[in-house]
Amino acid sequence: MTFKLNPLCALVSLALCATALPATAQVTFRDYASAVAKYSLDLQMQRENVSSAQAGISIAGVRPDPVLTAGIDSKELSAANKPNASTALTMGVALTIETAGKRAQRIRVAQSAVKLGEATLEGGRRQLYADAAAAYAESCRARNALERQEATLRALGEIVNANNVRRKVGDIGGLELAQSQVEHDRFEADVVMARAQVQTSAESLSIPLGRRYSEVFGNAALACDAPAVSGLDDVEQLVRQAQDERDDIRIAHAALDAARSSADLAQANRWVDPVVNVSLKNTPAVRPVLDAGGATSNSPTQRSLSLGLTVSVPIPLSRTQRGEVLQAQSAVTQATLALRSAELKAQTDVRRVHAQFRAAQANEQRYRDSVLVHADKVAEGMRLSYKKGAASLLELLSAQRSADEVYLAWLQATADLATATVQLQLAAGASPD
Repeated sequence: MTFKLNPLCALVSLALCATALPATAQVTFRDYASAVAKYSLDLQMQRENVSSAQAGISIAGVRPDPVLTAGIDSKELSAANKPNASTALTMGVALTIETAGKRAQRIRVAQSAVKLGEATLEGGRRQLYADAAAAYAESCRARNALERQEATLRALGEIVNANNVRRKVGDIGGLELAQSQVEHDRFEADVVMARAQVQTSAESLSIPLGRRYSEVFGNAALACDAPAVSGLDDVEQLVRQAQDERDDIRIAHAALDAARSSADLAQANRWVDPVVNVSLKNTPAVRPVLDAGGATSNSPTQRSLSLGLTVSVPIPLSRTQRGEVLQAQSAVTQATLALRSAELKAQTDVRRVHAQFRAAQANEQRYRDSVLVHADKVAEGMRLSYKKGAASLLELLSAQRSADEVYLAWLQATADLATATVQLQLAAGASPD
């Protein structure tokens, strides 16, 4: 069984462009995640790593350059021998012959590096998706909490105004009026802090985005849509899916393939590469030198053009040590152990995050279905009782404070559920596409 993230909370394709929205529009998580995928500085850096690794394939395929030599093979310096010598010129090409498939092994190593870079990029996209989801949920929680606290502050202001009237007609004393004013002023300080938290969480949206939120979305507010919950009940199925689709396991597989390719290359590099030298030697003719009697006084020769072919093979004395092979084999062993560790970690993560998800789901439902409704009913009833004189100000304030705490706890539970949903989907290897 496989699943995809809900379209409203999915990290859309990198090709989807995010554009600035009108000020009246709302930014869904899909809008925000799309912009994150496009503008993230971390993803851009990781894409450059992939591009660099792809360039490494062409580098790995380069063959050894031939060596061209040209010069004077021999030039007679002794004046006594010069009448019987000419300057010989030589030109040659030396070509290294790679053995044991070194070039093919280098290409396989480079291709493994590309696969590792691509797997790491995909893992970075998933982690970025999780960070974006957490920032989005926290910003929504802070905004909704501020709205609730501002509503409570207005209610406390109405109580203070009503108590002013009641004080003038003698229904209450000055102490009760002062107490309601103190509670209003104290709560106003909490609202100031809540406004600062809203600004802080709004600024945090810019971190995954890679630029200021306002540069992309202007003044558009968050829609605060929640991730859909589906296909997350069977934890054993999620564990099996994680073994096939988790990024850390794919990265570990890619790293193991890269280590094996490097080990094969290290073994191939132990073979020596012969060098073939082909040369031409041109010796000009020696012209006759006549003495005073007209007799030849030297040994004339005809022009000579000779071909030379030599093969140079290094004596592999340095191959008596196997250090580079042992190091490569050790890297394979480490990569194998890392893969096993990643598989075990995936199983543990899915079960751990699934437990957190079920707890967050139960808490949010309990607040929504029972606790929140009852707390609001108690607060509303206490306000009516206070207006009728059947309840004290302390009882009213206590009920209002309790209702606010319950509401804020429900908002936190909602944010926790949204975050846990995304974390469980990612822990099971769901693709953020």
